[in-house]
Formats: sequence, structure tokens, C-alpha cells
Amino acid sequence: MSSTRPDPANWRNLVTRPKHSIPEGLWRRCPGCQQTVFRKEAERRMGVCPECDYHWYVSARDRITQVLDEGTFEEWYADMEPTDPLNFFDKRPYREKLIEEQHRTGLKDAAIVGSGMIRARRVAFGVTDSSFIMGSMGSVVGEKLTRTVERATEQSLPLIIISGSGGGARMHEGALSLMQMAKVSAALARFDRAGGLFISVLTNPTMGGVAASFASLGDVVFAEPKALIGFAGPRTIKATIRIELPKGFQTSEFLLEHGFIDRIVQRRNLKSELARTIDYCEKRD
Repeated sequence: MSSTRPDPANWRNLVTRPKHSIPEGLWRRCPGCQQTVFRKEAERRMGVCPECDYHWYVSARDRITQVLDEGTFEEWYADMEPTDPLNFFDKRPYREKLIEEQHRTGLKDAAIVGSGMIRARRVAFGVTDSSFIMGSMGSVVGEKLTRTVERATEQSLPLIIISGSGGGARMHEGALSLMQMAKVSAALARFDRAGGLFISVLTNPTMGGVAASFASLGDVVFAEPKALIGFAGPRTIKATIRIELPKGFQTSEFLLEHGFIDRIVQRRNLKSELARTIDYCEKRD
């Protein structure tokens, strides 16, 4: 009768066989608590850390999916692209930077606008994406938002803009960028006179010329938890005025306490809160 003992050589092969490596991208370190969390769990929670509730960056396309009813988004002005009117050059030409950013992000510029439904309520919708030159507002971003406001005025639609702009006005376009602050704000003033409802949602970060213009002009202003919101950054302000800033300065919690925003809304609740606000706060002629 043959022996059933395993061949020692085969056992050695099993012992020395390389271990399967963990696939890349399964885990992610939270910028808030620095814990390593399962990426799929965070994605299931809409980009929110399951350990500390930190709200991570999510793309403009993801925000559209999170906020609007499935399949209802109709993009406006999708073919509008930036140019280089000043032939701007720092470390390299602005034109080259634009091409690289477009390839890297899949966006033409830092804003996506259009219309869609929120709980079966049709709205005009815009979102800026901080992955494209920090979501800064150049000529295309300003033009897209202005046209969206004007279209919302014509069609009597509630207007929602989600701001994720850490770059303010885009320096590469000089005064052409700065004038977008006034242009969008003027369109919003006309929208207000026509009886429109504008809900502004501030995310991390909302800074510079965006915070100083349209992002702060909402009839109702929501913000995500712990978002950085302001004009200049805290380090710049501290270096300029040379005094110690209050704890939590320029966070959404600090600004809520001081009356700058109306409510802090968890990302998972944003869609419901927007629908509820449209129902209760929409202006009437």
C-alpha cells in the first residue's frame, strides 16, 4: 500500500511560494484622521470617512450623480474651452497647462453646468471642480455660470451652484478673470429681481474670488462639515495682520456660528435638504 505522506519537496514549494500582494487602491488614508480606511466603504458613503466623518474631495461628475436624479442631467455649453488671451507664461505656457489639465481630469475647464431633477424638481445646476487648476474661475467658468444664471432666469428655474474652488480668480487670465466676479454677481442680481431662488453650496475649499462673489450670494447658503471657506488663506492673513487667529477660523463651523452660512449639511443629506429648501423657500411672484 502506497504511503499518503506528502512529498517534503512539495511542502517546501508551498512554504516558499510568494504571497499574493494586496491590490493597489483598496485602501486610502483619510486626510482628516490619518486612519487607513477601505476605499469602497468611503465611496459607499459618498466620499466620507467612516472613522471621523471627514468629507473628501469628490469630482464634479460624482457630485452630479450624488445630487441629481439618475439620468436627468442635461449638460449645457459642454464644448466651451478656455484660451490663452495673454500668452501667459510662468514655469511653462498657460496653453500647455490647460491641455495637460484637460487630459488629466477629463474636463474642458473647472465648471460643469446644466439642468436636472432633484426629487423630481427641475433645477439649473452648476458645480466647480478643484482638481482643474484648483477650481479657479477663469473666463470660461465665469461665462458658463453667467449663462446658466440667465437661463435659469428665463425658464424660472431654481438655481443651485456647488462651489469647490480653492484657486479664486485665475491669475493666468489677469483682469479677464477678475471681471467674472462682477459678471456672475450681476447676473445673480437680475435673477433675484426676477424672483429666482439661488441655493449656494460651499465645499472644501471655497476661497478667493469665488468666495468673494457668487458663492456668498445665495438666498440660502449651505456648507459641508469642516470646509475651508474664505478669501485669503489663514496663513496669509496671519502673516499680514500678525495676530493669532481664532481657533477653527474659516471653517464652516466657525462661519455658521458667526452667521455667514445658514446650515452645515452632511453630504448624504444634501439632496433631501435641497429638495426641501426648494419646496419651502422658493420665491413667488
